[in-house]
Amino acid sequence: MSKEINTRFRYWIDKGEKPYLGLGRVLLLENILEHGSITKGAAAIDMSYRKAWQLVEDMNKISEHPLVEKRLGGKTGGGAVVTEAGKEAIRKYYELQKKIEDFISKQTQEFNF
Repeated sequence: MSKEINTRFRYWIDKGEKPYLGLGRVLLLENILEHGSITKGAAAIDMSYRKAWQLVEDMNKISEHPLVEKRLGGKTGGGAVVTEAGKEAIRKYYELQKKIEDFISKQTQEFNF
C-alpha cells in the first residue's frame, strides 16, 4: 500500500544577515498592491499597521531599489504603491518557491515506504 508523503516548509530570503523576503512579507506586498495602502494591505492579512510599516521600511532599506513607495493624495489621503522592484521581488519569490516545491516533490518520490 502506497502512502502519500506531504512536506511543509517555510523559507526566508536574506540579504546579508537580515531577513529580506518571506511569505508574510510577500503577502503584505501583494495586499499593498491590491489596496493601494500599507494600512489597508496589513488589515487584509490581520497584521497591525505598525508591523506592516516596519516591514516595508526594513525591505526598502535592504533592497537596492524601494519595493514600496508612499504616496500622498487620493480619496483617502494617503497611499502606497508597489514599485516595479517590488513586483519583481514577488515574482522571484514565487518562482523560487515553485523550484523548491518541485525539488522536494522529486526527492520525496524517491523514498520507499
